[in-house]
Amino acid sequence: MIPDVQLTAEYQRLAAEADRENNWKRWGPYLSERQWGTVREDYSEGGHSWSDFPHEHARSRAYRWGEDGLLGFTDRQCRLCFGLALWNGNDTILKERLFGLTGPEGNHGEDVKELYYYLDSTPTHSYAKAMYRYPQATYPYDELVRTNAERGLNDREYELLDTGIFAENRFFDVTATYAKADDNDLLIEIFVTNHGPDSHDITILPTLWFRNTWVWGCRHEGCTAKPLIQRVQSNSIPDVHLVHTRHDTLEPFQCRFENQPGSELVFTENETNLAKLFGGENYSAYTKDAFHRYVIDGQATAVNPKQHGTKASAIYRWRLQPGETKTVRLRLTATELLGDAHPDLNDDFNRVMDQRRREADEFYAAVIPVEATDQERMISRQAYAGLMWTKQFYHYIVADWLDGDHDVMTPPAARHAGRNKDWRHLYARDILSMPDKWEYPWFAAWDLAFHMIPAARIDPAFAKKQLMVLLREWYMHPNGQLPAYEFYFDDVNPPVHAWACLRVFQMEAETGHRDYKFLAQSFQRLLLNFTWWVNQVDGNGDNVFAGGFLGLDNIGVFDRSKGLPDGAELEQADGTAWMAFYSGTMMSMALELARHDRSYSDMASKFLDHFIRIVDAMNGGESGGLWDEEDGFYYDQLKIDGDTRSMKVKSLVGLLPLIAAEILDEDLLDDLPGFRNRLEWFLTNRHDLVKNITFCETTKVHRRMLISIPSKERLRRVLKVLLDENEFMSPYGIRSLSKAHQAEPFRISIRDQQHTVAYVPGESDSWMFGGNSNWRGPIWFPTSFLLIEALQRYHSFYGDELQVECPTGSGNMMNLREVAGELNRRLTNLFVCPEGGGSRPCLIGSGTQCDDVLWQNQVLFYEYFNGDTGEGLGASHQTGWTALIATCIEQLHGRVCHSVAGE
Repeated sequence: MIPDVQLTAEYQRLAAEADRENNWKRWGPYLSERQWGTVREDYSEGGHSWSDFPHEHARSRAYRWGEDGLLGFTDRQCRLCFGLALWNGNDTILKERLFGLTGPEGNHGEDVKELYYYLDSTPTHSYAKAMYRYPQATYPYDELVRTNAERGLNDREYELLDTGIFAENRFFDVTATYAKADDNDLLIEIFVTNHGPDSHDITILPTLWFRNTWVWGCRHEGCTAKPLIQRVQSNSIPDVHLVHTRHDTLEPFQCRFENQPGSELVFTENETNLAKLFGGENYSAYTKDAFHRYVIDGQATAVNPKQHGTKASAIYRWRLQPGETKTVRLRLTATELLGDAHPDLNDDFNRVMDQRRREADEFYAAVIPVEATDQERMISRQAYAGLMWTKQFYHYIVADWLDGDHDVMTPPAARHAGRNKDWRHLYARDILSMPDKWEYPWFAAWDLAFHMIPAARIDPAFAKKQLMVLLREWYMHPNGQLPAYEFYFDDVNPPVHAWACLRVFQMEAETGHRDYKFLAQSFQRLLLNFTWWVNQVDGNGDNVFAGGFLGLDNIGVFDRSKGLPDGAELEQADGTAWMAFYSGTMMSMALELARHDRSYSDMASKFLDHFIRIVDAMNGGESGGLWDEEDGFYYDQLKIDGDTRSMKVKSLVGLLPLIAAEILDEDLLDDLPGFRNRLEWFLTNRHDLVKNITFCETTKVHRRMLISIPSKERLRRVLKVLLDENEFMSPYGIRSLSKAHQAEPFRISIRDQQHTVAYVPGESDSWMFGGNSNWRGPIWFPTSFLLIEALQRYHSFYGDELQVECPTGSGNMMNLREVAGELNRRLTNLFVCPEGGGSRPCLIGSGTQCDDVLWQNQVLFYEYFNGDTGEGLGASHQTGWTALIATCIEQLHGRVCHSVAGE
């Protein structure tokens, strides 16, 4: 955060939360967008999570490990949940959650088939706002499934907009706004607007329910007794439907539902309809799907006439005229806060809502650069909102999942030899930052690291806790490996955790607070992870690495998670670059810690040694190196049948060596004589490795040292390729594969099998990783961001003296800071309306036009983007790492990374 933020009311709430004076983050948008189809809910024989708990079951079957809801809120332990249910009078099911295609159903993998937008949220969620766009015609479930099933990898996905269901603006916008009067006093306002040309009916069911913990006997929940929500008659508050709650581990709350003409209150149990799904006997006559049966099927007996249960909803049936908006209000308050007070749904409600809205504006006005354009401010605000809305209660205790709940859910015996069997120690029961709460409603290690860069700008305490949680012993494997993601914790994500920890430390240091405790704790845990990496992926001990998945699925010739041909070895330019990057970052962390505790200088020396040895191996050590002098690029090498072949694919694999660059400043060395002495010994006695260190003199007549994989000349040559618009440089960022491979695909024959890599700017045309692998052309924010940051680092060392053509062949010379700025600008162009009007590039495939007032201000933050057109692709709410756009906009207006040791 920047100093002006400290003057805002939201910052004071963050400070009170950090000091445990208040519990402002207790309630938030922590409900998943999808709990069905997840590994956690999978109790199948073969680990087929999509089919074991399908969408069709979700309305009738209680979840074991979490909850999902529409535009919902819950407490941080996901005990008491709130969400919306809707019915347009035509749909066959009550709209209680988002629908989408499963991985096997989609022609490019899983895909949500809904339109919804995260519009605002402060870090404490004292103010939050989101919108769901609800069609008025019958939702085309079958059409979406059938049409996508008919399409192949070379076809576009068939989206909800493609069905024509939004024609003539025949939809409702349903907006949920939350504001906190206190940390346990939540105000909820729901607006519904009819944008269609005709009047239309809609039924709104604001729903309150308890997560089911009582059926399973969850010993770790602290609650095995069934909780209760019951109606309370109150003559003193005639204008509300009033309910009270009871729960073993949550204090009593009351919820006031606005009492409008014709509204009613209904109750049921959050329990599985065993009779419907499995032909069994229900625990109760009232089941999870009761409101669906009551509203749509007209079953009056579906709800409990005694008006109590574990799930409750008010029902509002409205007929809205064209352009009309109607509103309903609720207030959820801890009973202990009330005393003799009766917080109303009118004057006091309006005051709190207006105040929290103003405070949110003030907070973000202090975060987003004042020089930003109106469009850039809107993009940043919604990026931060999405980042806050993709927090989720994530619950997965692997030992209990493997062994099962023996009276209710006993897994098949095969589970003990299947997925995640070696992770019995993993005990997750936290609020975690998700990549996308529908498509990826589970943490991913490298995604989370990138999320925390923009998160640290608005809430450094949250960023630090998120980074530390994956390093805890109940997440990190005893051997030091970080869990990758729930489908396969054993997989390998790029080692970016140390980088994120250091950057978050440096960003917070801007405010004058240098949290050495956090840095030391993360460093010590990362030592275990670094050791795992060295032992795991450097099989030959030659400092050239082969890491498997590494996040860049299918960018290369082989599906690296499935292994290589027998007897083959792959030495990876990206795997080796990641390890050099990791080593250099750990060195910089140790040097920073050594300012505070000199004993860390020994560790800095150790990582300096690692760093230089890996750099040497990459550039031509005993292994021969991965540099290709003819092409001026880094390539993987395949060793097979006594032969070494250069895999001449121009991809991010060959660009990532640029990110491994660290600067040592003599002012820092003067403060650390122990480290300086060991460095001087190294420089004097290891002439074979010193060639990888570049020196320069500053105006203060002292030395700075750059340790990087590319020399200055090799950096120039790689940048010539990177900045070529016919290769990597797109109008919208950095392509993951050179466009030159469109006309000239890379082909290689290995043991009579042909392998081809060709440029594909958009969705993958390969079935590697189940057809959901998309690194052969599209633009990705995480790798683009690391390369931009590296360019800033090189400029810090070389200054204006190093100039390159940007774009290549243009004759336009820039220093590397200016090149970084140009790349930031191009990434920002993904979201900005062209000056002459028309679609935002990221939305061109959605059918929405920028000059359409109903669509122009709703931005989607996609997982990746078409390398030629900028069209958004993949998960549509990837405001995890794509929220980095907010950081890119800051850098456009003068804020640069803090990545130089000693600065």
